[in-house]
Amino acid sequence: MTNPILQDFITLTKTGLYCSYGNFYLDPQEPVPNAVISHAHGDHAVSGNQQVYCTKATQLFMQHRYKKFAAASFEIKAYQEKFDINGVKISFYPAGHILGSAMVLMEYQNVRYLYTGDYKLAPDSTCEPIVFIKADVLITETTFANPEVKHPEAATEIKKLNTVTSNIMLGAYALGKSQRLISLINKHCPNKKILVHHTIMPFVNIYEQQGINMGNYQVYDRKIMKQQLEGNIYLVPPMVFNSYIRAINVVRVFATGWKYLQQGNGLHLYISDHVDWQDIIQTIEEVQPREVWTLHGDGKQLQAHFKNQLTVKILNG
Repeated sequence: MTNPILQDFITLTKTGLYCSYGNFYLDPQEPVPNAVISHAHGDHAVSGNQQVYCTKATQLFMQHRYKKFAAASFEIKAYQEKFDINGVKISFYPAGHILGSAMVLMEYQNVRYLYTGDYKLAPDSTCEPIVFIKADVLITETTFANPEVKHPEAATEIKKLNTVTSNIMLGAYALGKSQRLISLINKHCPNKKILVHHTIMPFVNIYEQQGINMGNYQVYDRKIMKQQLEGNIYLVPPMVFNSYIRAINVVRVFATGWKYLQQGNGLHLYISDHVDWQDIIQTIEEVQPREVWTLHGDGKQLQAHFKNQLTVKILNG
């Protein structure tokens, strides 16, 4: 006989996802006493928490970003290492999103609840590949949960840069996406020189310290872009990309899965670090949950797809 799923095991509050049974939050949006953090992107990892449970890479990224305000203390956990918070057994599994990203398996009263955080199935040499495990409840992001959304292969997309002779200003998130792009450009655009904005460099350094081979790149030097009007890719974070809206002698490109962010650019580069519709369906097949709970984006199309087959509960509805 299978134990009943506790419908209030995880609840969405203004502070974030709360587990009252273990008295901890998953990726809280404001400081809390006990925070289990899936990965180091700013919308999942805020500063000021008392106790943070996370992977080593997530700790390093948070400490770079928030310095002494990163957390009062960190509990660093390896993947698949079991630990206990107030009676709830927890373990991390690679989520494939960025370096150190984790899905959070929570076991309580013989029921397994799996929180994905942000995740992707696509290959990425700069982070740990996703590891699927069985769970009774899958708590998944639904950022791109639309049957019409299919992310193209990153290798195919990055090769578009080879069609541009002029220098390129390439916008990307500083953590995760930028490192993936450096690796992809080195692999598929070997004749391009990569110049990295100084604010991205600390994250690149942490990747290398953690054993990731990034390939060739150098810190941005204005002289290079001025003297060489072809063959350079200047990798910049979104704020810099948006501030140089009228940059001359460059083709503007932004790497994202969002169509609206591609508008007005010289080239469309659809590279996403999130799951698309088919990836979510595959994840459900792999995890074999009794119920799916959805977060971020819209879970209604998933709910309609599994009508009368599988319970899909929208947590952020």
